[in-house]
Amino acid sequence: MQRQAEAPIPTHYGPFRMLAYAEKNTERMPHIALVAEGFNPALPVAVRIHSECMTGDVFGSRRCDCGEQLDASLHIAAERGGVVIYLRQEGRGIGLINKLKAYNLQDLGLNTADANTHLGFDVDARQYDCAIYILQDLGIQQVELITNNPVKVEALRRSPIEVVGRIPIIIPPQPDSRLYLQTKQDLMGHLLGL
Repeated sequence: MQRQAEAPIPTHYGPFRMLAYAEKNTERMPHIALVAEGFNPALPVAVRIHSECMTGDVFGSRRCDCGEQLDASLHIAAERGGVVIYLRQEGRGIGLINKLKAYNLQDLGLNTADANTHLGFDVDARQYDCAIYILQDLGIQQVELITNNPVKVEALRRSPIEVVGRIPIIIPPQPDSRLYLQTKQDLMGHLLGL
């Protein structure tokens, strides 16, 4: 994987530089890094590693807190000269089609973890090697990780990137997301304080 293209992207959060990472420059769904104005890799950088969630990020689904986490992370990154890495690993790595199938199983009473395993997948099949590569490509050595997920913290701690802090990103539960968030806390160890 390598950096394939980049361009300035003005947003309502503030100005960012968008960088696309992929094996080939013909890749239609590259991983993305949004680098905020004021970015300084010599200092600890506020970084969000966000896995794609089309339902939440694009369409505002209330089944999860993903879109709200992305929104809050972009605000934090813009304020602190940070970086948001957007990884193309929809549905905890199972893809959109299987994620929709998992939603149907959840509607029948399974929680998000059991729905994934019922479909033959790991509870969480995401990997963070691409994010580590992007951080290194950007020259980042120390991060304040914007996350509630201890697995992300541990993935970075096993890499050359030093985690100097964690920035919690707590989204209040909605009626449609409460069971999902409770499962993330109880079964996946997310630090949500529910």
